[in-house]
Amino acid sequence: MAEWMQERLHSDYAQALRVGRVLYDSETEHQRLRLFENDRFGRVLTLDDVVQTTEADNFIYHEMMAHVPILAHGAARRVLIVGGGDGGLAREVLRHAAVTHVTMVEIDAGVVEFSRTYLPKLSDGAFDDPRLDLVIDDGAAFMARPGDLYDVILIDSTDPVGPGEVLFTESFYAHARNRLAEGGILVTQNGVPFLQPDELTATMRAFQALFADWGCYLCGVPSYAGGPMALGWATDGVARDVPLTTLQTRFAEAGLRTDYYTPEVHQAAFALPGYVRRLLP
Repeated sequence: MAEWMQERLHSDYAQALRVGRVLYDSETEHQRLRLFENDRFGRVLTLDDVVQTTEADNFIYHEMMAHVPILAHGAARRVLIVGGGDGGLAREVLRHAAVTHVTMVEIDAGVVEFSRTYLPKLSDGAFDDPRLDLVIDDGAAFMARPGDLYDVILIDSTDPVGPGEVLFTESFYAHARNRLAEGGILVTQNGVPFLQPDELTATMRAFQALFADWGCYLCGVPSYAGGPMALGWATDGVARDVPLTTLQTRFAEAGLRTDYYTPEVHQAAFALPGYVRRLLP
């Protein structure tokens, strides 16, 4: 009989993935890493039995988290990634030739080494790019210290339990605001609003108190089940109002080949359904 991995992140809902060959199963200092093969999703990475990424659909999340703020900004040179140890987000950010420096802060060195070995398709050489500075550190502690400013800050965190919990606090977002350059943009992972409404509402309340322009945009990632996923958006600039024609020009000049992101999807992602809009304060 086939084994099934059951993800029970939510109290009233679970999803199951058929487990093929198990490639890795071990405890790190912070969490349990497991990697297995699935006929539909390819290699599936879980942390404490919660799906983090898959070979087949990771492009949706990573493209939308990276390209929306970078192309909206229009002149992003320095990018900070908190989390993202699988390297998928760094991969997409570094596809922008105009980005000159990426700092990636990951709390768990084991996740990085694991991903380099077992999920090389996700990072696709990003860890060897000379523009990437990998820092093994607690993201909240790094953000609280004085340091360089960034044009775009991307919080590619786990859900607000365990090591990822501190990355959803108002104090963390305030520190992130202090690390943004003028016109900089902060984007955060805010879960599936249908199943995690409080997570989105709490972040939006913090953003409302801290930023001139705040909200979220959506993307549908099959392995993050339960509806579309919300990515938080916060800036003191006017990047959300970039015209479609400008986004199209920037996209063409960047020479990107994407499988989900388009300038049209970029704009449409900010059009929120009623139930999500009502979660915003």
